[in-house]
Amino acid sequence: MGISVEFNPDLALRDISEFKAGRRKIEECIPVPLEINKIYDFLKEGQRCYYFGEELPLLETKGMGNLSKPKASIIILEATHFKENGKIYTKGKYEVIKIIPEGEIYFNGINKI
Repeated sequence: MGISVEFNPDLALRDISEFKAGRRKIEECIPVPLEINKIYDFLKEGQRCYYFGEELPLLETKGMGNLSKPKASIIILEATHFKENGKIYTKGKYEVIKIIPEGEIYFNGINKI
């Protein structure tokens, strides 16, 4: 038996419509409006590890690995693992560094250009 941990080179959150429909918590979704220099909370199911050293892409996910192009460049400020109702979660805080206009290339993979 091993320890199930996922390493994420980005932060992938849901569209805010998922919160408005009552299917997700607000921390699981990309805030609207998304503002530069603002700090937001995030919540992900599972034990996840994020890179703290550099900027990472903020993506929108529809689940099952269906990811958008980067919506913003962020820095993860903190991440904590916890257990609730028998499930493991990762919660934390991120700061928005740059909003990435559609079509602009700001990352090459996870590397900032």
